[in-house]
Amino acid sequence: MCVVGIMGGLPHTTNMPVAPRADANLEQRLQLLIDAVVDYGIFVLDPQGHVVSWNSGACKLKGYTRDEIVGQHFSVFYPPESVASGWPQEELRLARERGRFEDEGWRVRKDGSLFWANVVITALHDQTGELAGFAKITRDLTERRAHEEQLRVSEERFRLLVESVRDYAIFMLDPQGHVLSWNAGAQAIKGYLAHEVIGRHFSDFYTPEDKSGGKPEHELATAREHGRAEDEGWRVRKDGTMFWANVVITAVHGAGGALIGFAKVTRDMSERRRLEELERSSRRMNEFLAMLAHELRNPLAPIRNAVTIMQLETLSSPVLRNCRDVIDRQLTHVTRLVDDLLDVGRLTTGKIKLRTELVRFSEVVSRSVETARPLITARRHVLEIEQPAEPVYVNGDSTRLSQVLQNLLVNAAKYTPEGGRLRLKVQHVGSFVDVIVSDTGRGIAPDNLQRIFELFMQAESGTAAPVDSGLGIGLTLARSLVEMHGGNISAASPGLGLGSSFTVRLPGANGSAEAEAEQARNEIGSGLRVLVVDDNRDSADSATDVLRLLGNQVESAYDGESGIKVARRFRPHMILLDLAMPGLDGYEARKRLLAAGGHEEAFFVAMTGFGNEEDKRRTRTAGFHAHLTKPVELDALISLLNAARAARNADARPT
Repeated sequence: MCVVGIMGGLPHTTNMPVAPRADANLEQRLQLLIDAVVDYGIFVLDPQGHVVSWNSGACKLKGYTRDEIVGQHFSVFYPPESVASGWPQEELRLARERGRFEDEGWRVRKDGSLFWANVVITALHDQTGELAGFAKITRDLTERRAHEEQLRVSEERFRLLVESVRDYAIFMLDPQGHVLSWNAGAQAIKGYLAHEVIGRHFSDFYTPEDKSGGKPEHELATAREHGRAEDEGWRVRKDGTMFWANVVITAVHGAGGALIGFAKVTRDMSERRRLEELERSSRRMNEFLAMLAHELRNPLAPIRNAVTIMQLETLSSPVLRNCRDVIDRQLTHVTRLVDDLLDVGRLTTGKIKLRTELVRFSEVVSRSVETARPLITARRHVLEIEQPAEPVYVNGDSTRLSQVLQNLLVNAAKYTPEGGRLRLKVQHVGSFVDVIVSDTGRGIAPDNLQRIFELFMQAESGTAAPVDSGLGIGLTLARSLVEMHGGNISAASPGLGLGSSFTVRLPGANGSAEAEAEQARNEIGSGLRVLVVDDNRDSADSATDVLRLLGNQVESAYDGESGIKVARRFRPHMILLDLAMPGLDGYEARKRLLAAGGHEEAFFVAMTGFGNEEDKRRTRTAGFHAHLTKPVELDALISLLNAARAARNADARPT
């Protein structure tokens, strides 16, 4: 039991006369008020620091009764190291000097235990202004400090964890699935900066099908019920590309057991998935390629030339004409097979490089249909094409995307009995572009829907009639090319004899990129001044003709010295220089042109028959803006004209 009370009167702090009885009544009321406070230790010290009074809060906080503590020096409440340093006397000195002093630190109870205290010491003066003592108020903040320390340690551990992990996306969700935190690994894998994603629902990382199917909510429910949920599947980055992810979601509970959110860890497994699949088939593929692909490539050219000669010559015999046409069709088929084989080989060694640009998808469809049309017509199929009224764009390699659709169309035509129906549909699904190729053919058994994408895999038809099914590499190649574009491909079929469909999903291009690309294409017609310097006259003249047809002013020269003379007069915006010219080669011609002055803003293009990476590195080092490999392709030439125009416009823009 605490025995408390105010010993003696509190010092007066005013010179106004007070009646003795009124003074006593005021002191009694003040004593009752102070003694009623139990959450604060309130007591008075004499000028030397000895305890003069003691309230209930001081008794509860420090453990001393009034009789035990009154008269003792207040330094008894301080740890030995503080007493040894003279801190209690320093506190009184500061309070006397400033009138008031506040501090936080460890204090000692009667039983020797420590508590974290907030202390306020106020100097008290009598009527004459002399120091009469000190009022001291102490509050126990141990619990608050413990919570603050726990929070600080927890935050420090979490910060160190997330900052040290780069290969994993680690972030927190609230109980409803909104993002609360974002680490560097999450930014690297998903592409969002922290301020772009915090507060958004984590379902934004899922594909439209998964969202519509309620997969994000199901994963949270599983984690909530079982404590943890793990999944592998496609996820979507900020730029719309997809990656194969391993995801672990763990429910996080507070001290009372209530759910406070979820910890989510995501790892990009796209490369591992691709390598695992390629490794499983690499041995068979390499053996097959070594035996067949390169051996077939050489004889194809003379066979094609022979067929062309037969087509140019008049053949009176219908039998011979039919034989010629059979050879032509089968040669086209073999050529396509060899091309596919070589592409699969390049995929496994990483030698396929996409030439990405903004592509109008209707052009991809046209090129694919044009290539597959002979087979579709020969088998008397009906092909329906459905595309949106508004133009659809993707960022990709037009040639490789055409190759994907061509493989799907040829596949559909081959595996559909004569007189069937094929359908190609292009549609927008959110920020993606879906291309669906369907048929009324022999269908696919459920067990084969995933296996058909494996290299050299041919699904059983379930029919007695043989089908010219090829080598089983078209779908493998198509899937790899689609995934290189950040998309995916899937197969569906109700069953054998009921047809099948293949869906290619690609990230769509944004509107601003469309407008810029369209503007760049339209600007070509306004023309540039272009100089072609090549000692091969046929090469120079044909390139000159193409550039003129594209709306440019063009002049040509057939050696380096002549090219320099023409350039001084013509002042070209773009100069195409052959590198391997006798006498003055392209490297030296460029140096001479720049040394002569007046060509600092010209766009220099190295034009050569050498096109490996070392050749391109050498021309970049020499200062060329671009490297053009012979024979010159039209698309590459148009891209260079666009680049030269962009560079010219940038130089002309006011600074």
